[in-house]
Amino acid sequence: MTDTVRLALDAMGGDHGPSVVVPGAALALARKPDMTFLFVGDEAKIRPLVDAEPRLAGRCEILHTDVAVRMDDKPSVALRKGRWKSSMWLALDAVKTHRSDAVVSAGNTGALMAMSRFCLRMMADVERPAIAAIWPTLRGESIVLDVGATIGADARQLVDFAVMGSAMARILFDLDRPTVALLNVGVEEIKGVEQVKEAARILREEDFPALDFRGFVEGDDLGKGTVDVVVTEGFSGNIALKTAEGTARQIAEYLRSAMGRTWLSKLGYLLARGAFDTLKEKMDPRKVNGGVFLGLDGVVIKSHGGTDAEGFASAVEVGYEMVRYDLMTKIRQGLLHDQGADAPPPSPASLAGAES
Repeated sequence: MTDTVRLALDAMGGDHGPSVVVPGAALALARKPDMTFLFVGDEAKIRPLVDAEPRLAGRCEILHTDVAVRMDDKPSVALRKGRWKSSMWLALDAVKTHRSDAVVSAGNTGALMAMSRFCLRMMADVERPAIAAIWPTLRGESIVLDVGATIGADARQLVDFAVMGSAMARILFDLDRPTVALLNVGVEEIKGVEQVKEAARILREEDFPALDFRGFVEGDDLGKGTVDVVVTEGFSGNIALKTAEGTARQIAEYLRSAMGRTWLSKLGYLLARGAFDTLKEKMDPRKVNGGVFLGLDGVVIKSHGGTDAEGFASAVEVGYEMVRYDLMTKIRQGLLHDQGADAPPPSPASLAGAES
């Protein structure tokens, strides 16, 4: 572990840019004082906000660029126009050149993934990336991956996701052997598409000391928190994520409407305000903000683009935890075991990564 965790922040990313990124960093620093920041973006917009946050004094520097990836840019356009000079690219390059330990961006998700793969490359022996989300559950939190990076993963890729997700769970939840399951249409072994059944066979038959494979789970197990890590491919994972977010907003709106309908309901709200505040805290998406791009040769955290300072601070803290407790080493150890003790050592070319 390093003495200080240094994070590169794409200050121009997201719907609000520096007005959220800078105060969010200050909030995170108050909770994790062993951090420093590299703000990447338009210095004329960043500097006044930094000067207004006494906690950031002496804890950050600014790398100026006036080029930013727009939220509606296609990944190919962002790569063509923003490569080498945008705030997103320069933040990623700071990790590649070891100027920072991790990147946090609230910018365009597709552009961030494309630039991350191009700049940082994939880890040796990992074919496809995954986005891992922190999922609130009845028993605490779980990790769900992939929620949008890889559409139609094969069996070996799903196994890689299980290994990488368990490494993240070991850090966030302080577990020796996180429980892991594959998302499926039923818990019976005969159900599901062949890729999922084959991934289950591999996870059952091969010994993975860093995870405890529990078979299949269904959609309703996500909210129950049946296991610590739920593995799926990006199409179904993204649908599940968006459905859960929409359902949470729907329930919140139902409650808001019901509580203000009559004077009795308003009185009931006042009497049960503590319980409703607890529910609000549980359903607050800012508390679980920060998806981790797994499989890259570097730590990249994606914040929701429309979040506020508190939400961005949560994403910064996820980046801090991934660096502080050495996510990359834990993933490499798991993947090395997955390859088997008799696997030949990786070549220098494979360690350098292959352009995707």
